[in-house]
This record gives sequence, C-alpha cells and structure tokens, in this order.
Amino acid sequence: MPSDETIKGLERGLLVLQVMQSKAVASLAELHAETRISKPSLLRILNTLQRAGLVNRRMADGLYRLSAFSGMVRRGDRHDRIAEAAAPVLARLCEKVSWPSDLFVPAGDRMEFRETSRPYSPFVQSFSSKLVGLHVGWLMTGVGRAYLAWCPEREREAILRRLRLSDIPEDRLAREPKRLEAILSETRSRGYGTRDPGYLSGRYGSLPRGDGMAAIAVPLLEGRRVYGSINILWIRTAYTVEDFATRHLADLQQAAHEIVAALQRGKN
Repeated sequence: MPSDETIKGLERGLLVLQVMQSKAVASLAELHAETRISKPSLLRILNTLQRAGLVNRRMADGLYRLSAFSGMVRRGDRHDRIAEAAAPVLARLCEKVSWPSDLFVPAGDRMEFRETSRPYSPFVQSFSSKLVGLHVGWLMTGVGRAYLAWCPEREREAILRRLRLSDIPEDRLAREPKRLEAILSETRSRGYGTRDPGYLSGRYGSLPRGDGMAAIAVPLLEGRRVYGSINILWIRTAYTVEDFATRHLADLQQAAHEIVAALQRGKN
C-alpha cells in the first residue's frame, strides 16, 4: 500500500527553496516570517543548502539568495554569478592581508557595487558594509580605471561616448581624450588602477564626501573580456599607493585570477 509518510526535514528545506525562488535576496527574519520555521532550525536548513551549493549568503549584508550556479534561478543577472564567485575569494584575501576588498561590475554610465569583504576586516569600524547597489563613476575611481584600461577598445569607446554627454563633474575627463589615455596607459604599465588624487568618494552623481581611503584595483580579465574589477582599500595615511602595491598587488592579482577561474568552472 502507498505510504503517506513524509520526511519533515526535506519538506521544510523545499519550503525554504520555494520561498527563496520568489525573492532576489532574503534575511533570516524574512524567511522565518514566511515559513514559520524556528530560526535555529532555519539556520540548519540554510547551512545544509549552502553546503549543497543551492543557497549563497552575501558577505556584504548577510542576506541569503539562491545560488546563481545552482540552475534554480532564471538567467537574468549575470553579475550575480560574478559576485558569488568572488565572495569566498575576497574573504580569503581579507584574511591574508587584513584590509577589505570590493567587487564592482559595469552598469552603463557607472559601476555598481556588488560584494565586499568589509565585514571581515579588523578595520571594519572605518567602513560601512551597506553598500550593495551603490554606483560609482568610471573615470576617477581605481575600479573604473582598471576596467577601462583592459576592456576591449570598442567597449571602452561605447562607455566614453556616454560619459562625454554627461554633465556630472566627475565625468569631465571623458572630454579630455589625451589626458585620459595617458592615465589608462599608466594604469596598464603599473598593472593596477588607483583613485584620482582629487577623488573624494561618494555615490555617483551626488555630493562627494571624503572617506579617508585609498585603493588599488585590478580587472577580472578572461582573454579580452573583463567581468568587473576588484580592489583593496586601506586608510590613506597608513601607506602610499606605491608602498601598498609593493606589499599586496600580487595578492590582489591572484585573487582576480581565482575569481575568473571559478567563473570558468561554473560554465562547465
């Protein structure tokens, strides 16, 4: 005779997956409210799903989402795959060098913040980790310059055409082609991008605010394709850019290589 017995743990795990399919990201509190599963049990379920590669937890804010590599999500946002591949690598990099890193991806006339290891840094008091979705400019930031220096010429020119029409002050450099090309050429020669000396940080298009940070950045480069850029940030008064690059550029470049390798494995 057919049995109507069920496996309660499996049922609850499937319920969590069902709820998560309706959300881009979710907090533990949101999942608890929708599933009515106790938080301790919910944490065990989420940890099991993470180990199975079905669920991913964002470092930047601790929110949960379905893994972009699981085949359970629509292929809507390729940048989620980049962020997921980057997260463990940036965590290991922060553990090694202590200073935090960010991942930025292209978003038209700006770059978009997608992941960070700032919560893992012993210097986290100096940083805000609630930055996912923040936009920064291309031309004054280390991550923007690293991307533009190595992306294909056709892509770079398409970005710069947009920026030449911009009335945002930090985009003015797009109308100075000789100066900009000298900056990008120097970036390639050094092997990393860095912030413009006049850059004060802040959201793209908003009033600048000094954050006291410096950064070096490298592209996530696969052949001629660039997926995004990653950086390492530090308190500006602690090291010169050159001294910091001497200490940690090789670590940053290795992290970029590992992220691209993870993306390549995810294609298979």
